[in-house]
Amino acid sequence: MRPEMLTALSALAVAGVTAIGGIATAIIGRRQPRGQQRRDDFTTVTDRMDREITRQGQRIDELEEEAERDRARITAQDFALRYIAGWARSLVAYMRQQRLEPPPPPQPVPDEVRPYLHDITP
Repeated sequence: MRPEMLTALSALAVAGVTAIGGIATAIIGRRQPRGQQRRDDFTTVTDRMDREITRQGQRIDELEEEAERDRARITAQDFALRYIAGWARSLVAYMRQQRLEPPPPPQPVPDEVRPYLHDITP
């Protein structure tokens, strides 16, 4: 082998090692930002989850307040219905005391309502 050929082969070997080193450096360099990007994605997802948890907590508070208002409204309606039923009972009793027959109810009591009118005689 001639010395020029030996020099060319050694230059080729150095170029190959340099190319492999460059590729390895590029791969390692590319992985570094990905790791940082994954950490950034984690913080982004965590922030979104925190915001969602906060929003759902506020929604639960709103629903609890709405449920409390509904309970108060239902209690007031229950009281009003019991008052009206008691008043109708006293009117019927007064009419019977005067030896009058009270008028029949305008329609039959629905089955859905009957459990709530337990103190009214049919």
